[in-house]
Amino acid sequence: MLILKLAFRNLLRNTRRTALTCLLLTSALVIMILMDGMMVGVSRLMVDSLTDTLEGEAQIYHQGFRERFDPSLYLDNTVPLREVLALDQDVRAFSERVMTPAMLASSYATQGVMIYGIDHEQEKAVSRIREAQVEGSPITKGSDLLLGDSLAEKLEVGLGDRIVLTTSSVEGNELVQRLFRVSGVLNFGPSELDDRLAFIDLEAAREMLMIGDGTHQFVIRFENRDRANEADLPLYDRVRNDQTAAEGWLKLQPSIGGMLEMTGFGRLILGLVLFLLAALGVVNSIFMSIYERLYEFAVTKAIGTRPWWIGRLIVLESLLMALASVAIGVLIAYFVGDYLEREGLGLGQMEVGGVVIPERIRPVMLINQFLEASWFLIGLTLLTALYPALYAAKITPAEAIKRSL
Repeated sequence: MLILKLAFRNLLRNTRRTALTCLLLTSALVIMILMDGMMVGVSRLMVDSLTDTLEGEAQIYHQGFRERFDPSLYLDNTVPLREVLALDQDVRAFSERVMTPAMLASSYATQGVMIYGIDHEQEKAVSRIREAQVEGSPITKGSDLLLGDSLAEKLEVGLGDRIVLTTSSVEGNELVQRLFRVSGVLNFGPSELDDRLAFIDLEAAREMLMIGDGTHQFVIRFENRDRANEADLPLYDRVRNDQTAAEGWLKLQPSIGGMLEMTGFGRLILGLVLFLLAALGVVNSIFMSIYERLYEFAVTKAIGTRPWWIGRLIVLESLLMALASVAIGVLIAYFVGDYLEREGLGLGQMEVGGVVIPERIRPVMLINQFLEASWFLIGLTLLTALYPALYAAKITPAEAIKRSL
């Protein structure tokens, strides 16, 4: 108890210096927790935007299809795949797609696009096509067509207008034309989607391509999204063969995985920089405190106090400052983080690697962020205090008295 009382007394001896040191540590802790929450929030937004748009959480497709998007590379034996997906307990929903490059022609313009043949009821369970629709109605019959708002502007069409779709069939490679009417307008966000994609009924697409019951993609959503990237997932083992590939979203979009790794690396660098700056402030504060008490330490050692006791006193003072900073910093970070989770931080809409980041970014505050940052701050403060503590413990009474006079 004596050493604790002395530590408190020494900290309160110069309240301004103690308060400024605690302010430095508290600021570093709050910034680290909030920035970590913001980066986690951005990472989740990127993954959500990717998996909820069109990629899905996993895909089953013909080997080589994603490299060339060749319509002739389709899965023709789809009944067993449907049965496997329907019975798998990890799968929450799946949707079939037929894809082909095509030409859309209105009365005013012509535009090359990628056509997606979809079952609207299946599709809305695996992508946000329903949320992206800003006008009109979903696909309900074979002549309905959905397209992006910027594509509609280029073609100068609106709801109910007629569009001629031209593509080539897989069997025979013959040109096929069909008349559609614009039933709805979409806005996904990324320009490459709203400029280049159009959606028609799945059976209408199969009929135009003459592929029978064939499918180019099975898009999957899992009960637990993390399972999508498990290389040894039993579902993948059951469907993979020489012709069929199955991959999770991280393999489908490795660039996003690289960006997530860079985000994690950035969090580490930011934390180290902030806490190292705080550590320098702590060292400076402790040494100033030691120099002010040189005479006291000299007298204390002269009457027989052991060096380790003096060193322990310095470390205890640093620990008390760290604990006070953590208590205040955690409270501030909690209330600020709670506010930002509800209101968001307005940075303007951004597009990163084809992934749209909303205008308001909301951090994701997790308990481990508070715990890890707090323990790291306490540990670093104690580590920083070791050198000043050793310096104080090695003080020679005679030299110290000379320097203090």
